[in-house]
Amino acid sequence: MDERSDTELLLASRAEPVAFVELYRRHAEDLLRYFARRTLDPEAAAELTAETFAEAYASRGNYRDTGANGVAWLYGIAQHQLSRFFRTGRLSAMARGRIGINHEELPPEDYERIEELVDLAPIKEALVEALGTLAEEQRDALQLRVIDGLGYAQVAERLGCAEAAARQRVSRGLRRIALVLQERGLSLATEVE
Repeated sequence: MDERSDTELLLASRAEPVAFVELYRRHAEDLLRYFARRTLDPEAAAELTAETFAEAYASRGNYRDTGANGVAWLYGIAQHQLSRFFRTGRLSAMARGRIGINHEELPPEDYERIEELVDLAPIKEALVEALGTLAEEQRDALQLRVIDGLGYAQVAERLGCAEAAARQRVSRGLRRIALVLQERGLSLATEVE
């Protein structure tokens, strides 16, 4: 086991790429939990984890020791990957392509391991409960916006309401879901220890 700090490993990995393996070993499972908790999708979590490490490896030459732990830099990349995923609704493989890593399907046993790593059952149950508490117009707006990925103008058109009303329905629905999750002591944005 390498005793160097995360920062030291990142800096060393420029000349000694094998040092990056230790960084991966230390943080891959935590990062996988981070993504699984936020996406509720084991396959997306695995893809985002792979892309985050590929991006970190590809850009390790740009890392600057600013006194913060190197893992903070890694989670900054992770947050960027997650934001892109939620914004576009697609998983990126650009960094993996740059360093020559091919895409592989997630085998069923890995899928199950990720689900076990982060017990998603309480979150899924709470989401089902929360969706059941929504007014039909909020549930329909959320379905169109979040699940179907439509823009607010399209949501409004399908629901026969103004765009402002569509935004309000989605916003209120999301707040209600967040409240139900909070009441159960859950949050999709909470870090899993």
